[in-house]
Amino acid sequence: MKVQQIMTTDVACCAATDSIQKAAQAMKRENCGSVPVCENRRVVGIVTDRDIVLKAVAQGKCDARVEECMTKAVVTGRPDMDAHEAADLMAQHQIRRLPIVDERGDLCGILSIGDLATVDIHVNEAGAALSKISAPTEAQNNILH
Repeated sequence: MKVQQIMTTDVACCAATDSIQKAAQAMKRENCGSVPVCENRRVVGIVTDRDIVLKAVAQGKCDARVEECMTKAVVTGRPDMDAHEAADLMAQHQIRRLPIVDERGDLCGILSIGDLATVDIHVNEAGAALSKISAPTEAQNNILH
């Protein structure tokens, strides 16, 4: 099965210059934990609710812009990518959501662990990917202990 068959195509995104409040409102509206950051549909980053809390709000930067707390090195997939390959990529990079870009690099969808889990054939892979994504890395373990 190809990613384009199961990805979400109506994706909310924000601009790097948007306020973190605007990004958080988009997440609330879409009931999701992250939004891609785009310039003319080109993915230039991704911002998560955790990014906003840890990199802005907890630092007293409640008026920050998205660019101040977004992740700039974004892992992306392609619509013609096999869903198994996408699940492996998500597990390898410990990400729950994979922005999907077309051949021009424009955002055309997003694939989430939930999307993978809704397709019966991928339930085991989605579970395995989620367990790898949720498992703390050695660096995180060192910070926690």
